[in-house]
Amino acid sequence: MIGCNREAQKTMRISRKTAGGKTYFVVSELDPLCHKAAKDLGFVEAEDGFSRAFETDTLHIDQIFARFASSAEEMILQAAGAKPVPWDKALLSFLQRTSEENVDWWLAGSGALAIRGIDLVPRDLDIITDRNGALRLGRAMSEWLVEPVQESHGWIARWFGRAFAHARIEWVGDVEKWVDDRGSNDFGPMAGDRLQTVRWSGYTIRVPPLEMQLEACERRGLKDRAQKIQQALGHM
Repeated sequence: MIGCNREAQKTMRISRKTAGGKTYFVVSELDPLCHKAAKDLGFVEAEDGFSRAFETDTLHIDQIFARFASSAEEMILQAAGAKPVPWDKALLSFLQRTSEENVDWWLAGSGALAIRGIDLVPRDLDIITDRNGALRLGRAMSEWLVEPVQESHGWIARWFGRAFAHARIEWVGDVEKWVDDRGSNDFGPMAGDRLQTVRWSGYTIRVPPLEMQLEACERRGLKDRAQKIQQALGHM
């Protein structure tokens, strides 16, 4: 993405504010060419910049903000496609940190394709788990959290967490059944019933079937990704 780069972000400011029982992590003076990346990360635009809101009484909010402040620039530039995403380092860090946690999880999205050797570079890692797993992952990766693990309402899942270790690691807990109403998704309950295993860097990782990921990509209009999946299926 031309224009949204480290040089352009020399004026980026990271701050926080508290109002009405909420604490806001704020990114201001953001280059206009990075605005879409901020919105893709769930930041809401306001007069003072782009922000994410959390409960002020969240445990360890100071520690989480410190990690956010040190990671926000890299996170936004990666999301904008202006910086390489070392997803493999992030996944290895995640596996090393959580392998003893006994969490029921699987890898979805582009990460699940990349570990099969399909030629693409994930922008982040998408981990699917349940409520207990979401909270346990938050504790296991506490020093990497850039947002607290939060309960969600009216969304695709009831829990969400975000960490940054080389790249974004995001997880959802208790995905809603209705996400599969219009066709199966690689993060939904139907995928959870049909998981396969892949060996990667000495670890066994559960992933959705390629056919299911292909269906989801075609439905979303991700033509290039769908073509790569079709090629991989043809070689199986």
